[in-house]
Amino acid sequence: MPTEVDALTAAEESGESTALRLLGWFSVGMAVAALGIFVGRELRSRYKFNRRTPYDFYSNAGERPTSEFGVGI
Repeated sequence: MPTEVDALTAAEESGESTALRLLGWFSVGMAVAALGIFVGRELRSRYKFNRRTPYDFYSNAGERPTSEFGVGI
């Protein structure tokens, strides 16, 4: 009878270790994905910042808002 209990315990430990291993790999995958998204966003924002021209800083300088359109007595 003790051998059956030992066998059952070994099988439960094997299942638990598989679940923990799966959870660990999933965590590592999620961390890599989050890091990839963060690095990709930073690279894209730096690329967009370096591609601006001096005219982009003043792109809306000549436009006047027409806030008084339709206002009257």
